[in-house]
Amino acid sequence: MLAASLRSVLAEPRAPDPPARVWGDWVVVGVLLVAAAGEAIFRSDVPARPVATVVALLVIPALLWRRTRPLLATAVGFGGAMVLHVPMILGVAGEVGLFAMIGVLLLPYALYRWASGPEALVGTVIVAVPAGLGLATSEALEDVVGGTTVLVAAFALGAAMRYRAVARQREVQQVRTLERGELARELHDTVAHHVSAIAIQAQAGRAVAATDPTSAVEALAVIEAEASRTLSEMRTMVRVLRDGEVADYAPQRGIGDLDELTRMSPVVQVHRGGDLTGLPQPVEVTVYRICQESVTNAIRHAPNATVVTVEVAGEVGVVRLRVHDDGGPARPATTGGYGLLGMAERARLLGGACQAGPDPVGGWTVEATLPREVPR
Repeated sequence: MLAASLRSVLAEPRAPDPPARVWGDWVVVGVLLVAAAGEAIFRSDVPARPVATVVALLVIPALLWRRTRPLLATAVGFGGAMVLHVPMILGVAGEVGLFAMIGVLLLPYALYRWASGPEALVGTVIVAVPAGLGLATSEALEDVVGGTTVLVAAFALGAAMRYRAVARQREVQQVRTLERGELARELHDTVAHHVSAIAIQAQAGRAVAATDPTSAVEALAVIEAEASRTLSEMRTMVRVLRDGEVADYAPQRGIGDLDELTRMSPVVQVHRGGDLTGLPQPVEVTVYRICQESVTNAIRHAPNATVVTVEVAGEVGVVRLRVHDDGGPARPATTGGYGLLGMAERARLLGGACQAGPDPVGGWTVEATLPREVPR
């Protein structure tokens, strides 16, 4: 079992998409550097003050790379801590170090949060050596217990946050897979409709080919158009199914069914405008689904809302929708199996975008923009 656990750790990759540096990192490093400089100037009681100051000024900037280069940052940070133990080991000075060096406690957390399995193992050894020396030379039991607890807590918190991020990523991937399957079902219905139209037109063309060549040519033109649309839909279906599988097929609702949402609550109002004709079925269904999810969330989480407005407008090249309620701005982060996240993923698959949040004028608003043509 130990060998299996070790192999699992060694196979663990780095955590994906670590943020390089944010403004908070610069603030933390800046504050620690100023604190270190202040200690170097005003704390005359620090043993080996020049050494402690140089180490602190070299170690603290390494915090800026703790996510993107966690092992290197850990080696620099705790390598500096090891240097501070040399005067103590040689008996030249007592406890050496500045209070600003407390920032190195961010490194064990970052190591377990962002590093790969092999890097985490090597980094643990790098941390353990100076930490062990420091605890071994400490004369107070409470310092040993407190230092060990803090260090273990930093490691544990990093591992916990990594596990949480992985779990969240898996949930998001599940939502995306479900949405791909739903979109594929809808595309299947569209393709089936086009193929049926092609078959009917082909039969009609054959029936009139001998007596009415003009009608036969018109039938061929319809077949050509339907075949082109079918090919486009099939290419889209292949694209969205690269990471998913098809489930059972069923008829889907579209923009023409939006009035059904008014039956969910008397406060729901539906408005349509612009050119909404000739839209691909995946676009129509996505508009309906986003509106339905948004209205459902408004009814559930804004019980005091006096009006829920659904607006859908067809413009040049795009379809825009907006669902707004005048209830409170607070909403759960996710609802109905990550419904809003699923709608955002569906819109993205069609080349559009969807976002939701509190409205500056009050209430909650969901907005989406979808292209009129399904990307191939």
